[in-house]
Amino acid sequence: MADKTALLSLMRLVSPALPVGAYSYSQGFEAANEAGWVHDRDSTAQWLRGVMQHGLCYLDIPVIKRCYQTLVQQDNDQLAYWNEQSLAARESAELRLEDKQMGKALLRLLSDLGIEVPDVLAREPGWLSVWSFAAWQWQVELEDACHGYLWAWLENQLAAAAKLVPLGQTDVQRLTTELLPMIGEVVTQGLAVTDDDIGMGMPRLVIGSMLHETQYSRLFRS
Repeated sequence: MADKTALLSLMRLVSPALPVGAYSYSQGFEAANEAGWVHDRDSTAQWLRGVMQHGLCYLDIPVIKRCYQTLVQQDNDQLAYWNEQSLAARESAELRLEDKQMGKALLRLLSDLGIEVPDVLAREPGWLSVWSFAAWQWQVELEDACHGYLWAWLENQLAAAAKLVPLGQTDVQRLTTELLPMIGEVVTQGLAVTDDDIGMGMPRLVIGSMLHETQYSRLFRS
């Protein structure tokens, strides 16, 4: 039988049971719901498609690719550079705090599991760089890691939508069926993005994140 350890490691990395706190963040979705920008199944689909196309495709996936490659090449200077770039690209205090807290949580977990982490990440770990390190450490192929990253993000956002919109379980599954094909498309496009084109342009999401920092009643962390 073929060795499935890498596949199982990827499933472990994308599992909601991974103790990094991803479930506690909505990434602006809760404020978007409060403002009425996202209010039903169709508007939820539109919101998620937009974030995948204009955010994850041009920031998260290209940065994961570069961090992963620097780990393969053992280039700590470039790893530090892309870690800093990923943190600088988080345009609100909430998004930056989420990135850093999840990065620290995953790094702490890896350390507790006996994995030696690079000093360059221990100083100020970002989520994308530590995710890349975990995937590389567990011998998950780059493209598989990117697919897994998008799936974990989508699953978390749909869980938030189920609570906030709210959406029923069947509608969540319909949205999953509708949006799953986008994951492969975004991975393919994101891996081809050049250095000069890296960066997201989603002002409404950023505004939503900033509004969420002071939102009076909320379910998700700020």
